[in-house]
Amino acid sequence: MRRKWFNVLLLLAVMTVIAGCSNAKEEKAVSDDRAAANESAETTDQRIIAGTVVIAEILDKLDIDAIAVPESEKQMAKRFDGLPAIGNAMAPDMEIVKSLNPTEFLSVSTLEYDLEDSFEQLKIPAKFLNFQSADSMIKEIRDLGERYDRKAQADKLTGDLQKRIDAAEVVAANRKGPRVLILLGIPGSYLVATENSYAGDLVKRAGGTNVMEGQDPEYLSSNTEYLHDSNPDIILRLSHGMPEEVVEMFNEEFQTNDIWKHFNAVKNGKVYDLDEELFGTTASLQVPEALSELMKIFYR
Repeated sequence: MRRKWFNVLLLLAVMTVIAGCSNAKEEKAVSDDRAAANESAETTDQRIIAGTVVIAEILDKLDIDAIAVPESEKQMAKRFDGLPAIGNAMAPDMEIVKSLNPTEFLSVSTLEYDLEDSFEQLKIPAKFLNFQSADSMIKEIRDLGERYDRKAQADKLTGDLQKRIDAAEVVAANRKGPRVLILLGIPGSYLVATENSYAGDLVKRAGGTNVMEGQDPEYLSSNTEYLHDSNPDIILRLSHGMPEEVVEMFNEEFQTNDIWKHFNAVKNGKVYDLDEELFGTTASLQVPEALSELMKIFYR
C-alpha cells in the first residue's frame, strides 16, 4: 500500500514539473512574440523622408518605406508612388517636411551646410549621410541596415557593389592610366574637382591620375593657365543641374577662351561630357556603371 501511494505521489510530482516547464516555455514564447512585435512596431513607426533620389533608391533596395520623396524627373521605385513630394533636394519645402512629422529626414553631407540650420530651428530630426566616395556610401548603407533592422538586405546590396567595384579596379590596376582634369559645371560657372570629390574618387579607382592630386578641398576655382601647366591627357566635364545649359556653357568657354586650344587634351579630341545620371556630385548605386564608362574613355 505504501509503495502504491509512493508511486502516485511520484507521478503527481513529475506531472507538476512537466506542467511547470510547459508553462515556462509558453511564457517565453509569448515574451518572444511580444519582443518581435515591439521590434516590428518600432520599424513600422519610423516616418522616414528620403531627402535625395539616391537615398530613395537605397531605401527601396533595403526594403524600407518612406513617407515622402524629393521632386525628380527620374522614375523612382513603385513603393514611392503617390507619396508627397518635398520639392528640390537642395532646397526642400520645410513647411511640407514639418507637416509630415517625420521621425528622420535623410539627406547627404554635401547639403548639410545649407540645410542643417533650418532643420534645427524647426526641431526636425535630420541625418546627413556621407556619400563622398564609394567606400563612405557602402559604410552608410551598412549603418542604415543596422539601424532599421535590414542587415541582410544591406549586406547583400553592399556585397554586390563591392564585388563589382573590386573587379573594375583589378582591370584598371593592369593598365597605365591617363592624367585627368575634371571640371564640374554649374549654370554660369565651373569648378575643378580634386581627388577628394566623388568624381575624383571614381577617376582614381579607374586608374586615372587627377592633375589636382594632393589638394584638400573637394573643388577649386578655375585658373586656366595653371590648369594648362598641369598637362592633362583627358578632360572630363560634369554638369550639376541643367545639363544641357552646362554643356552649352562649356562649349562656349572652350571656343571663346583662347587658352583651351593649347591643351593637348583639346588638340587630341580627348574632352568628354559625362552623363549626369551616372556622374552626380555624390556616390550612387550606379558606381560600377560609372567606373565601366570611365574605363572605356581611359583605355579605348
